[in-house]
Amino acid sequence: QVQLVESGGGLVQAGGSLRLSCAAVGRTFSRYAMGWFRQAPGKEREFVSAFSRSGGNTYYADSVKGRFTISRDNAKNTMYLQMNSLKPEDTAVYYCVADRYGLYYGLASSYEYWGQGTQVTVSS
Repeated sequence: QVQLVESGGGLVQAGGSLRLSCAAVGRTFSRYAMGWFRQAPGKEREFVSAFSRSGGNTYYADSVKGRFTISRDNAKNTMYLQMNSLKPEDTAVYYCVADRYGLYYGLASSYEYWGQGTQVTVSS
């Protein structure tokens, strides 16, 4: 059984920071493409950030570039999303994703494995 387990969400004021974690259980994901998507109420799921399969490349949505940083610790089989300078429009459920290939990093259907999601709420 392969699982992705997110943690670290919560309520924060605008301008604050949060760090999300995604622990991969049941499989070693060091050779997998991994990333984050989010979905706000009434909106479609959108790409946030991702690693390429090799881990050598990182990608960010324009809306979070310069504020969010993706990282991973392969020894712990864990990925992180450091979110700084948070804005109310960052409020959403954040999902951790993984795929053996992740051919199109910004496309949700490229990822086979999804976590259950963690809520991030940014108050103004």
